[in-house]
Amino acid sequence: KVQALNLWAKIMKNIEEEFISTLSHEIRTPLTSIKGFSQTMLDAWDKIDDDKKKDFLKIILNQSQRLINLVENVLNVAKLNSSTTNLILTKINVDNLVNNAINLVSISHKNFTFKFEKSKNELFSYSDADKVQQIILNILDNAIKYSQNSTTVEIKTFNKNDFNVISIKNFGSYIDKKDYEKIFEKFSRLESYISSSVQGSGLGLYIVKNLIQKMNGKIEINSSKEENFCEFLVYLPNYEVEKITKNIGV
Repeated sequence: KVQALNLWAKIMKNIEEEFISTLSHEIRTPLTSIKGFSQTMLDAWDKIDDDKKKDFLKIILNQSQRLINLVENVLNVAKLNSSTTNLILTKINVDNLVNNAINLVSISHKNFTFKFEKSKNELFSYSDADKVQQIILNILDNAIKYSQNSTTVEIKTFNKNDFNVISIKNFGSYIDKKDYEKIFEKFSRLESYISSSVQGSGLGLYIVKNLIQKMNGKIEINSSKEENFCEFLVYLPNYEVEKITKNIGV
Protein backbone atom coordinates (compact mmCIF):
# COMPACT_ATOMS: atom_id res chain seq x y z
CA LYS A 1 0.00 0.00 0.00
CA VAL A 2 2.85 2.37 0.87
CA GLN A 3 4.58 1.58 -2.43
CA ALA A 4 1.37 2.28 -4.33
CA LEU A 5 0.95 5.64 -2.56
CA ASN A 6 4.56 6.56 -3.29
CA LEU A 7 4.12 5.63 -6.94
CA TRP A 8 0.92 7.69 -7.14
CA ALA A 9 2.66 10.67 -5.53
CA LYS A 10 5.51 10.37 -8.04
CA ILE A 11 3.09 10.25 -10.97
CA MET A 12 1.21 13.31 -9.70
CA LYS A 13 4.47 15.19 -9.19
CA ASN A 14 5.55 14.42 -12.77
CA ILE A 15 2.17 15.58 -14.08
CA GLU A 16 2.42 18.81 -12.07
CA GLU A 17 5.96 19.48 -13.28
CA GLU A 18 4.92 18.84 -16.90
CA PHE A 19 1.91 21.14 -16.46
CA ILE A 20 4.05 23.99 -15.08
CA SER A 21 6.73 23.48 -17.75
CA THR A 22 4.22 23.53 -20.62
CA LEU A 23 2.31 26.46 -19.15
CA SER A 24 5.53 28.46 -18.71
CA HIS A 25 6.40 27.89 -22.36
CA GLU A 26 2.92 28.87 -23.56
CA ILE A 27 2.97 32.09 -21.52
CA ARG A 28 6.53 33.01 -22.46
CA THR A 29 5.86 32.94 -26.22
CA PRO A 30 3.25 35.76 -26.40
CA LEU A 31 5.05 37.77 -23.71
CA THR A 32 8.28 37.64 -25.74
CA SER A 33 6.44 38.90 -28.83
CA ILE A 34 4.73 41.70 -26.90
CA LYS A 35 7.98 42.83 -25.32
CA GLY A 36 10.00 42.54 -28.54
CA PHE A 37 7.68 44.55 -30.76
CA SER A 38 7.02 47.14 -28.04
CA GLN A 39 10.76 47.63 -27.54
CA THR A 40 11.34 47.93 -31.30
CA MET A 41 8.70 50.66 -31.56
CA LEU A 42 10.14 52.58 -28.61
CA ASP A 43 13.72 52.35 -29.88
CA ALA A 44 13.02 53.25 -33.49
CA TRP A 45 9.70 55.11 -33.48
CA ASP A 46 10.81 57.85 -35.92
CA LYS A 47 12.38 55.33 -38.32
CA ILE A 48 9.29 53.12 -38.65
CA ASP A 49 6.59 54.09 -41.15
CA ASP A 50 2.90 54.14 -40.17
CA ASP A 51 2.07 50.86 -41.95
CA LYS A 52 4.77 49.02 -40.01
CA LYS A 53 3.60 50.57 -36.75
CA LYS A 54 0.08 49.31 -37.45
CA ASP A 55 1.44 45.83 -38.23
CA PHE A 56 3.42 45.79 -34.97
CA LEU A 57 0.41 46.98 -32.96
CA LYS A 58 -1.76 44.26 -34.51
CA ILE A 59 0.79 41.64 -33.46
CA ILE A 60 0.88 43.06 -29.92
CA LEU A 61 -2.94 43.04 -29.80
CA ASN A 62 -3.18 39.46 -31.09
CA GLN A 63 -0.54 38.19 -28.69
CA SER A 64 -2.24 40.02 -25.80
CA GLN A 65 -5.52 38.32 -26.68
CA ARG A 66 -3.72 34.98 -26.87
CA LEU A 67 -2.35 35.56 -23.39
CA ILE A 68 -5.80 36.52 -22.06
CA ASN A 69 -7.30 33.36 -23.59
CA LEU A 70 -4.58 31.23 -22.02
CA VAL A 71 -5.12 32.73 -18.56
CA GLU A 72 -8.90 32.26 -18.88
CA ASN A 73 -8.40 28.63 -19.91
CA VAL A 74 -6.08 27.97 -16.97
CA LEU A 75 -8.65 29.50 -14.59
CA ASN A 76 -11.38 27.35 -16.16
CA VAL A 77 -9.23 24.24 -15.70
CA ALA A 78 -8.71 25.16 -12.04
CA LYS A 79 -12.48 25.48 -11.59
CA LEU A 80 -13.09 22.13 -13.29
CA ASN A 81 -10.67 20.43 -10.92
CA SER A 82 -12.33 21.91 -7.86
CA SER A 83 -15.80 21.76 -6.38
CA THR A 84 -16.54 25.38 -7.34
CA THR A 85 -17.87 24.65 -10.84
CA ASN A 86 -21.47 25.77 -10.41
CA LEU A 87 -23.86 24.87 -13.20
CA ILE A 88 -27.14 26.71 -13.65
CA LEU A 89 -29.29 24.09 -15.35
CA THR A 90 -32.36 25.42 -17.14
CA LYS A 91 -34.42 24.70 -20.23
CA ILE A 92 -32.42 26.03 -23.17
CA ASN A 93 -33.17 26.34 -26.88
CA VAL A 94 -30.19 24.66 -28.55
CA ASP A 95 -30.70 26.19 -32.01
CA ASN A 96 -30.88 29.71 -30.58
CA LEU A 97 -27.58 29.27 -28.73
CA VAL A 98 -25.89 27.88 -31.85
CA ASN A 99 -27.20 30.78 -33.93
CA ASN A 100 -25.97 33.32 -31.34
CA ALA A 101 -22.50 31.74 -31.34
CA ILE A 102 -22.32 31.80 -35.15
CA ASN A 103 -23.27 35.50 -35.16
CA LEU A 104 -20.51 36.25 -32.64
CA VAL A 105 -17.71 34.50 -34.57
CA SER A 106 -18.96 35.89 -37.90
CA ILE A 107 -18.13 39.42 -36.74
CA SER A 108 -14.39 38.69 -36.52
CA HIS A 109 -14.24 36.12 -39.34
CA LYS A 110 -16.01 37.82 -42.23
CA ASN A 111 -14.10 35.73 -44.79
CA PHE A 112 -15.72 32.52 -43.48
CA THR A 113 -19.06 31.05 -44.51
CA PHE A 114 -21.02 29.35 -41.75
CA LYS A 115 -23.65 26.99 -43.16
CA PHE A 116 -26.19 26.29 -40.44
CA GLU A 117 -28.74 23.52 -41.00
CA LYS A 118 -31.24 23.69 -38.15
CA SER A 119 -33.16 20.72 -36.85
CA LYS A 120 -36.66 20.21 -38.23
CA ASN A 121 -38.15 20.64 -34.75
CA GLU A 122 -37.02 22.95 -31.96
CA LEU A 123 -34.48 21.30 -29.69
CA PHE A 124 -34.56 21.91 -25.94
CA SER A 125 -31.98 20.70 -23.44
CA TYR A 126 -31.64 20.81 -19.66
CA SER A 127 -28.21 22.46 -19.54
CA ASP A 128 -26.27 25.57 -18.53
CA ALA A 129 -26.79 28.18 -21.26
CA ASP A 130 -23.51 30.05 -20.63
CA LYS A 131 -21.46 26.84 -20.58
CA VAL A 132 -23.11 25.54 -23.76
CA GLN A 133 -22.37 28.87 -25.47
CA GLN A 134 -18.74 28.59 -24.31
CA ILE A 135 -18.54 25.04 -25.72
CA ILE A 136 -19.95 26.03 -29.12
CA LEU A 137 -17.69 29.10 -29.41
CA ASN A 138 -14.64 27.02 -28.50
CA ILE A 139 -15.35 24.36 -31.13
CA LEU A 140 -16.20 26.98 -33.77
CA ASP A 141 -12.93 28.76 -33.01
CA ASN A 142 -11.14 25.43 -33.35
CA ALA A 143 -12.84 24.76 -36.70
CA ILE A 144 -11.79 28.17 -38.02
CA LYS A 145 -8.18 27.87 -36.86
CA TYR A 146 -7.67 24.41 -38.35
CA SER A 147 -9.47 24.94 -41.67
CA GLN A 148 -6.80 24.72 -44.34
CA ASN A 149 -7.51 25.99 -47.88
CA SER A 150 -11.18 26.26 -46.91
CA THR A 151 -13.34 29.04 -45.52
CA THR A 152 -16.49 27.01 -44.93
CA VAL A 153 -17.72 25.58 -41.64
CA GLU A 154 -20.85 23.42 -41.60
CA ILE A 155 -23.08 23.31 -38.52
CA LYS A 156 -26.08 21.03 -38.00
CA THR A 157 -28.44 20.32 -35.12
CA PHE A 158 -30.61 17.24 -34.80
CA ASN A 159 -32.12 14.85 -32.29
CA LYS A 160 -30.68 11.38 -31.71
CA ASN A 161 -32.17 9.05 -29.12
CA ASP A 162 -32.16 10.95 -25.78
CA PHE A 163 -29.81 13.69 -26.97
CA ASN A 164 -29.77 16.94 -28.91
CA VAL A 165 -26.74 16.88 -31.19
CA ILE A 166 -24.66 19.83 -32.41
CA SER A 167 -22.40 18.97 -35.33
CA ILE A 168 -19.54 21.35 -36.26
CA LYS A 169 -17.51 20.35 -39.31
CA ASN A 170 -14.48 21.98 -40.89
CA PHE A 171 -12.40 21.04 -43.93
CA GLY A 172 -8.71 20.80 -44.74
CA SER A 173 -7.62 18.89 -41.63
CA TYR A 174 -8.29 15.54 -40.03
CA ILE A 175 -7.64 13.63 -36.80
CA ASP A 176 -6.35 10.07 -36.86
CA LYS A 177 -8.74 7.68 -35.12
CA LYS A 178 -6.06 6.62 -32.63
CA ASP A 179 -5.85 10.24 -31.45
CA TYR A 180 -9.58 10.80 -30.85
CA GLU A 181 -9.22 10.54 -27.07
CA LYS A 182 -5.77 12.11 -26.85
CA ILE A 183 -6.93 15.42 -28.33
CA PHE A 184 -9.07 16.04 -25.23
CA GLU A 185 -6.09 15.79 -22.88
CA LYS A 186 -4.44 18.86 -21.34
CA PHE A 187 -1.97 20.61 -23.66
CA SER A 188 -2.61 18.09 -26.44
CA ARG A 189 -1.40 19.28 -29.87
CA LEU A 190 -1.44 16.59 -32.55
CA GLU A 191 0.97 16.83 -35.47
CA SER A 192 -1.53 15.09 -37.77
CA TYR A 193 -4.16 17.72 -36.96
CA ILE A 194 -2.36 21.06 -36.81
CA SER A 195 0.51 22.89 -38.40
CA SER A 196 3.23 24.70 -36.50
CA SER A 197 1.71 28.04 -37.55
CA VAL A 198 -1.43 27.43 -35.46
CA GLN A 199 -1.26 28.86 -31.97
CA GLY A 200 -3.17 27.47 -29.04
CA SER A 201 -2.86 26.44 -25.41
CA GLY A 202 -4.07 22.87 -25.84
CA LEU A 203 -6.60 23.43 -23.05
CA GLY A 204 -9.74 24.35 -25.00
CA LEU A 205 -10.95 20.86 -25.89
CA TYR A 206 -10.04 19.54 -22.43
CA ILE A 207 -12.36 22.18 -20.96
CA VAL A 208 -15.06 21.45 -23.55
CA LYS A 209 -15.17 17.73 -22.80
CA ASN A 210 -15.26 18.25 -19.03
CA LEU A 211 -18.06 20.83 -19.21
CA ILE A 212 -20.14 18.56 -21.46
CA GLN A 213 -19.68 15.61 -19.10
CA LYS A 214 -20.71 17.73 -16.12
CA MET A 215 -23.99 18.39 -17.94
CA ASN A 216 -24.50 14.64 -18.52
CA GLY A 217 -23.60 14.93 -22.18
CA LYS A 218 -20.82 13.57 -24.35
CA ILE A 219 -18.63 14.57 -27.29
CA GLU A 220 -17.51 12.51 -30.29
CA ILE A 221 -15.20 13.02 -33.26
CA ASN A 222 -15.74 11.95 -36.85
CA SER A 223 -12.85 12.57 -39.22
CA SER A 224 -11.59 11.34 -42.59
CA LYS A 225 -8.19 11.69 -44.24
CA GLU A 226 -9.62 10.81 -47.67
CA GLU A 227 -12.39 13.43 -47.49
CA ASN A 228 -10.14 15.76 -45.45
CA PHE A 229 -12.61 16.91 -42.82
CA CYS A 230 -13.02 16.95 -39.06
CA GLU A 231 -16.39 16.91 -37.29
CA PHE A 232 -17.10 17.42 -33.60
CA LEU A 233 -20.43 16.11 -32.32
CA VAL A 234 -21.73 17.54 -29.02
CA TYR A 235 -24.50 15.53 -27.33
CA LEU A 236 -26.68 17.38 -24.81
CA PRO A 237 -29.48 15.62 -22.88
CA ASN A 238 -33.06 16.24 -24.02
CA TYR A 239 -35.28 18.40 -21.87
CA GLU A 240 -37.79 15.98 -20.38
CA VAL A 241 -39.98 17.33 -17.58
CA GLU A 242 -40.70 13.90 -16.12
CA LYS A 243 -37.04 12.98 -15.68
CA ILE A 244 -36.02 16.41 -14.37
CA THR A 245 -38.75 16.62 -11.72
CA LYS A 246 -37.91 13.09 -10.63
CA ASN A 247 -34.21 13.94 -10.24
CA ILE A 248 -34.90 17.04 -8.11
CA GLY A 249 -37.52 15.28 -6.02
CA VAL A 250 -40.62 17.18 -7.21
